[in-house]
Amino acid sequence: MNNTIHPTIATITQRLVERSKVTRARYLTRVAASGKLRPSRDHMGCANLAHAYASAGNDQLRLRVERAPNIGIITAYNDMLSAHQPYGHYPDRIKNKARTLGATAQVAGGVPAMCDGITQGYAGMELSLFSRDVIAQATAIGLSHQVFDAALLLGVCDKIVPGLLMGAAAFGHLPAIFVPAGPMTTGIANDAKAKVRQRYATGDATREELLESELKAYHSEGTCTFYGTANSNQMMLEFMGLMLPGSAFVNPSTDLRTALDDAAVAQAVAISGKPEYSIAQLVNEKSIINGVIGLLATGGSTNHTLHIVAIARAAGIELRWEDMDELGQVIPLLARVYPNGSADVNQFHAAGGLGYVIGELRKKGLIHDDVNTVVGHGMAMYTQEPYFENGTLAWRHGTPHSLDETIIRPIDNPFAPDGGLKLLQGNLGRGVIKTSAVKPEHRIIHAPAKVFESQAAMQEAFKNGELDNQDFVAVVRFQGPKALGMPELHKLTPPLGVLQDRGQKVALITDGRMSGASGKVPSAIHLSPEALDGGLIAKVMDGDMITLNAITGVIHLDVDEVTLAARPNAIRAEVETENWLDFFAVARENVGRAELGATWLIKDTDI
Repeated sequence: MNNTIHPTIATITQRLVERSKVTRARYLTRVAASGKLRPSRDHMGCANLAHAYASAGNDQLRLRVERAPNIGIITAYNDMLSAHQPYGHYPDRIKNKARTLGATAQVAGGVPAMCDGITQGYAGMELSLFSRDVIAQATAIGLSHQVFDAALLLGVCDKIVPGLLMGAAAFGHLPAIFVPAGPMTTGIANDAKAKVRQRYATGDATREELLESELKAYHSEGTCTFYGTANSNQMMLEFMGLMLPGSAFVNPSTDLRTALDDAAVAQAVAISGKPEYSIAQLVNEKSIINGVIGLLATGGSTNHTLHIVAIARAAGIELRWEDMDELGQVIPLLARVYPNGSADVNQFHAAGGLGYVIGELRKKGLIHDDVNTVVGHGMAMYTQEPYFENGTLAWRHGTPHSLDETIIRPIDNPFAPDGGLKLLQGNLGRGVIKTSAVKPEHRIIHAPAKVFESQAAMQEAFKNGELDNQDFVAVVRFQGPKALGMPELHKLTPPLGVLQDRGQKVALITDGRMSGASGKVPSAIHLSPEALDGGLIAKVMDGDMITLNAITGVIHLDVDEVTLAARPNAIRAEVETENWLDFFAVARENVGRAELGATWLIKDTDI
């Protein structure tokens, strides 16, 4: 292992420390003030404690007299998310395990958890990004009871993990461990699923064929098996040292999964009351950088260009897209998992998984090793894998070499010398593009714009043949956080993929999001400022020439400044929305820009 951190990573990290000096100090000061209340039960009134103990049953005596560690459980259980369905029985298991260790556990609260896969293309998706901040608030509400010595966070999927972590950061004096539930077993191959979707988009597959394909892909409990936001979350948590090593991609309802869950409870009890394991100490500049490095090295979800920024801000750290872009220039792409390749996360895990990737990065000093994690100091433990030794959970060295170099490559033979994400800048603003899934021949496009103000409008144009036999850059605007809550535009992937496969040069530019499964079509997303916030995207007209260069990082509207100055901004048409969307009007009115995490919990002027 190389104990010396790569000079570029060292420089970026030090710059992040300096930039965040004031806001990070303010955050840590507030956390320290909260920490003075610990153990909180010693400072609470008797009536307050009686309420906390009232429903504890046989645990009342232990809570009252023995002062045993009390673990707060924040759960995102529901039956709508296959990845979260296993959590239904976790609280009782956690409580029982805690009792065997002389401790107690209580469900502190539940958080909402919506499934983006269900809401894709429908009005519910307009709540998706905002649900992250609601989850953060709900997490904080649960932990506000102040009777806990540590927390276990039960969440896996898209906005849930970032929200849980942001909420936990508000109670940064507490140690906290994430407990994953694991991916579903492998069903239909992801590339086969994508082909059926494209055939359906062109009318060559029936709805029955499409449904049959989807049911084979999404068939049981656990996360979806492609490398989208949910599985990128699990990667990030291991890279940040916030879950047990090697636990991200162990399937639900297996003996190993159960043993890891029990071990997480035991570790939470062991680190309770220890400030060096608090969230405020574990989530710092170096661990945030490690999370970004993991995202780049594995070709993870574009959604984390929002989420990691928001998580960092919740901990007083001012991470910027420039930092991520510069890191991408030195972090090689070591993994190809769908949509960046044909393998799913189960195959990735079997080929060596995160332990192998982290081990390879450590060899070249491409990850901060001098960090605290929930299991101790340093990242060496995260190169190991869990297994059973005489029926007891243990950890051993992971594979020293890739077991399938079509899925994971060694550090000296990467899939690409740079990471899978890139910052785009130009007169249209700033956005990001996932390059790891885009073939080199598709990374540069100079073509006329075709402007749409909804996902549905572009889908309709495709069905009517209006996009056939021509090169173009689709501009889908008024999709940003202020306008529409920044929904994912995942349903545009099949039609654009069809056109690209036919030989047309196509691309997408939007102030909205794409799915964590952003794929083979070059897509400049998260454009900031958005159309409703004065962004130049509001002035684009059909036929305007646009340059998108994912190699040099340029996104440019090729119209002279005089012409642009004379053009009015497009006005968003009044849209009939579902009545319940009005509940989130306050979020749309107060949300910050995409490049600052698109959060309405933290004002852009706060950091």
